[in-house]
Amino acid sequence: MSTIFTGSCVALITPFKNNQIDWPRFRELLDWHIENGTDAILVAGTTGETSTLTDQEHLDLLRVAGEHIAGRVPFIAGTGSNDTAYSIMLSKYAEEQGADAVLVINPYYNKSTQKGIYTHIKSIADAITTPIVVYNVPSRTGMNISVETMGKLADIPNVQAVKEASGDISQITELARRFGDKLDIYSGNDDQTLPILSVGGKGVISVTANIIPQDMHDLVAAFMAGDLEKARQLQFDTNLLSLAMFYETNPIPVKTAMGLLGTDTGEMRLPLVDMDEDNKNRLIADLKTYGLM
Repeated sequence: MSTIFTGSCVALITPFKNNQIDWPRFRELLDWHIENGTDAILVAGTTGETSTLTDQEHLDLLRVAGEHIAGRVPFIAGTGSNDTAYSIMLSKYAEEQGADAVLVINPYYNKSTQKGIYTHIKSIADAITTPIVVYNVPSRTGMNISVETMGKLADIPNVQAVKEASGDISQITELARRFGDKLDIYSGNDDQTLPILSVGGKGVISVTANIIPQDMHDLVAAFMAGDLEKARQLQFDTNLLSLAMFYETNPIPVKTAMGLLGTDTGEMRLPLVDMDEDNKNRLIADLKTYGLM
């Protein structure tokens, strides 16, 4: 299979208005990202507050995204769950809606063994033909996907990539050394984009791209073009905002920032709550330093 995308994929927020999905704003955001250099769009990931969507809202997000993106950039559908059967259902539906890939997380809360993680993802892969991006984020799931398990998963024909958010550069480097010839690696942490590109990564699945899509695209593009000085400077520059996006639990800071910048309502669903005022003031200062306010 060919690479799903090279560059910056936004982990898109889900806009809410009066606790309902704001569909006009959602479509506007899709267009805005395509116009501003985003190379691919992930819908219904962690940043999209998927855990509080109703089943119908989740399906509707995937359907509307498929219809509106309409092949202009790769569309990655978040179909992960700690319930294998549910993840299979979502993945089949995403395939029907024209998703170019699905993002599948290892089971959270259940905390299955490495064998369980492999079997969970293989069961999803066996049910679809669409490429799978495995999402490794131990801080959310409570379990790390080992290099050995990822190597076994890479032997499954449509397991094509991994979004690595373990934060463990040594693990990611070893993954690239041993299996980089058959598994594309994407950074799942904006502040580690350049280090992961340096060991063969194809790009980033980015929270920060919700507010600076062109800069995140340019960072990867500069590296791929061999302009290491520019890529390094963009990594240094964007780190200011990438770190700010985690002053509190994602997506609280990014939705707060988008509200401040007028590109989203900033509303979140419980149990996420408004940003603490001290952290919000730090965020405002960072946005001003970056030149966005």
